[in-house]
Amino acid sequence: MTDDLEFRVTDAERSRIEAVARALIGSPPRLIDDVDWVDDCRACSAELPVRVRRRLREFAHDPGDSGALLVRNLPVAADRPTPTEFGSVERVATVGAAVIGLLSMQLGELIAYRNEKSGALVQNVVPVPGKEEQQSNAGSARLAMHIENAFHPRRPDYVGLLCVRADHERIAGLLLSCVRKAVGTLPEDVRAVLAEPRFVTQPPPSFGMGADQAPLHAVFTGEPSDPDVQVDFHATHGDDDEAKNALEALHDAITAVAQTLPLEPGDLALVDNRMTLHGRTFFTPRYDGEDRWLHRTFVHLDHRRSRASRTRTGHVLA
Repeated sequence: MTDDLEFRVTDAERSRIEAVARALIGSPPRLIDDVDWVDDCRACSAELPVRVRRRLREFAHDPGDSGALLVRNLPVAADRPTPTEFGSVERVATVGAAVIGLLSMQLGELIAYRNEKSGALVQNVVPVPGKEEQQSNAGSARLAMHIENAFHPRRPDYVGLLCVRADHERIAGLLLSCVRKAVGTLPEDVRAVLAEPRFVTQPPPSFGMGADQAPLHAVFTGEPSDPDVQVDFHATHGDDDEAKNALEALHDAITAVAQTLPLEPGDLALVDNRMTLHGRTFFTPRYDGEDRWLHRTFVHLDHRRSRASRTRTGHVLA
């Protein structure tokens, strides 16, 4: 396994990616959530530069010890004020939305959840007035380390985060921590507890599930020395004292190996959601139209596995 986290596209590759993105947004329909646009995005992703496609395929095969890939120098266009409304999404295709869609489609299929951000395939991560302390993408306080949609049986395999605009002070950082770096530091008995169904993850109210409906689950699954992880340190709780202690030990281990990535416009972080937790450091929004702004996508490797939760040609899970 390698730890080649950063991949910078050349200026020539950037120009080619922008040309593909502009061709994609120029052909009707321009509505991102339209199935025809998604089909066009999938087809156009094959026109990305060869070196870029090769690196994305390598990442899909083995995400390395960081479980993430930071693609830099991508074309974006912050041509309007940063949105401030709660639940902000991208509906009409833009260069930035096309870019994150094109690169995401090299990993798998775009998906969304009907109960989250109204099922939009490209979502905005922006600070929202009055939500500063909220543990969500609308907040600006430190966001606890988590796997995206840890409560959901069909959670994303990958999360894409494309920086359109950085925060004013350039202090907001994407926190990343891969379980591959942490698992070996945990005692064997702690790992054994984490591999048992003794934990529960509380879903957000928007998904209409109460705490009594959330099933018990293991935090570690798969190969014990290289496990997948299912945890959200804000919403996951141990069902007994031993499980609570194991979860605290995991939190300490994850925190110890975490790294902070300040994202600049044109940076795309692709996070393997099966093994890598992410969060965010604190920043201060000004709500002046120039605040931090990210586009976000969710990706499934195997589109077939979610068929029972969506229509045959659809990408939104019920």
